[in-house]
Amino acid sequence: MARLFRSTQQFGNVLGRCRTHACAATPRRSPVEHWWLFGLCSHKLHTVADGPKSCPAAAPGRLPFSTVTPDDLDFFRKILPGRTITDPDLLQSSNVDWLKTVKGSSEVLLRPRTTEDVSQILRYCNRRNLAVNPQGGNTGLVGGSVPVYDEIIVSTALMNNILSFDSVSGILTCQAGCVLENLTLYLEERDYIMPLDLGAKGSCQIGGNVSTNAGGLRLLRYGSLHGTVLGLEVVLADGRVLDCLSTLRKDNTGYDLKQLFIGSEGTLGVITAVSILCPRKPKSVNVVFLGCETFEQLLQTFQLCRGMLGEILSAFEFLDSECMRLLNTHLKLPNPISGSDPRHDGEKLHNFLEEAMTSSLVNDGTVATEESKAKTLWSMRERVTEALTHDGYTYKYDISLPVDRIYQLVTDMREHLGDKAKSVVGYGHVGDGNLHLNITSPTKDPEVLAAIEPFVYEWTASCQGSISAEHGLGLKKRNYIYYSKPRQAVALMSDIKAMLDPKGILNPYKTLPDNLK
Repeated sequence: MARLFRSTQQFGNVLGRCRTHACAATPRRSPVEHWWLFGLCSHKLHTVADGPKSCPAAAPGRLPFSTVTPDDLDFFRKILPGRTITDPDLLQSSNVDWLKTVKGSSEVLLRPRTTEDVSQILRYCNRRNLAVNPQGGNTGLVGGSVPVYDEIIVSTALMNNILSFDSVSGILTCQAGCVLENLTLYLEERDYIMPLDLGAKGSCQIGGNVSTNAGGLRLLRYGSLHGTVLGLEVVLADGRVLDCLSTLRKDNTGYDLKQLFIGSEGTLGVITAVSILCPRKPKSVNVVFLGCETFEQLLQTFQLCRGMLGEILSAFEFLDSECMRLLNTHLKLPNPISGSDPRHDGEKLHNFLEEAMTSSLVNDGTVATEESKAKTLWSMRERVTEALTHDGYTYKYDISLPVDRIYQLVTDMREHLGDKAKSVVGYGHVGDGNLHLNITSPTKDPEVLAAIEPFVYEWTASCQGSISAEHGLGLKKRNYIYYSKPRQAVALMSDIKAMLDPKGILNPYKTLPDNLK
């Protein structure tokens, strides 16, 4: 059941305008409806001048890798009988990214089942100087999961076995191709849950999640994969298998090598297995959907929420009124703050809601305690990306900023673009300062892109933020890395890449910038 706090009111749909993109600007109050959603489950940076000020996201020229020959195909068919795909029709979906903005021309898709299969593939490709594109669920948004040219696609989809689960410690060990939702269902039957949850959970794979250091909806409570991943098995570019598949929570012997591969986007090695620490399944879950008139009120509500709910808060998400408009227009999802029946809430939740309402931080809200109602509310947040695809060509940006600055970028971008954009919307993870900025235009428009970039990256750098909070750099953002990392750090990354993959066969053209020597 859901509980309605107060009768629904109509707020203004026009967001306040700001006249500067400087991070130090004073926050402005604006009469705007912001919706936010949360689930309750009991360096100083360099200046922009250090790097290229405007680098295209377009692919560089093809590097001098070998091309696939009939002899190569014979070898692959020998080690992967029935799992060496060359049919163009079957290859099509693996050559195109989820947004359909990046398309490769690979002629070979390999589907290994075991770590030894991957080892043989990479050993051979390294010797032959054949470029390889590791691919999981292909749900990435920065062009990191599909080939740029004719790289051989190595899919982990058939590496989908759960290897072990310790019901005492909550440690799960599985192959990299396990789909996140399947792992979640497996664990829920055993009274546990995965420490991460994503809108793409029905397609994304745990190996891809780790390779991109995916954040998701539970990071506020359970932390990032840098903390919950206990061990990895990785195949290096030359075919060597690095077995760091530990299930220990504490191991202080030497360098923690697994951390190199978490977030490396398949450029240092191919993850084949993961061990991960999983929390117990909460005995009760409440989802609250509230309406605030200003983003400042939203931040105050967040502070109140963390103070009063503490250990039972697992997520705190927000979406603005433009997101609500798109959800209603394109997906026919209604505003959920209407027509709910009263129901008793837990004491902590009740006290928080009472304080939030009496202090006038929140104007409306609804609580869902039943699973079906909770899923309905969460769908409002998870389906924003889907609604955007119906609004036109979408320019997507995944930004980390100080929490009090995350919505200022939306309002400044809206003012900066003016009539060039059809929609400028913001949603994301308030709890960890992660904004998903999305801009639409009727069709792909170079003029719109030139207006967005590098403005969005300069704005972010001025706040000492990150140009990629959880999606990675991939192909599209590789040349903008200098907005978030100093030259020395990028040079060290290049040294690590050269050491582990001297021929550069693993996921070329991704993550690191083109201007490296």
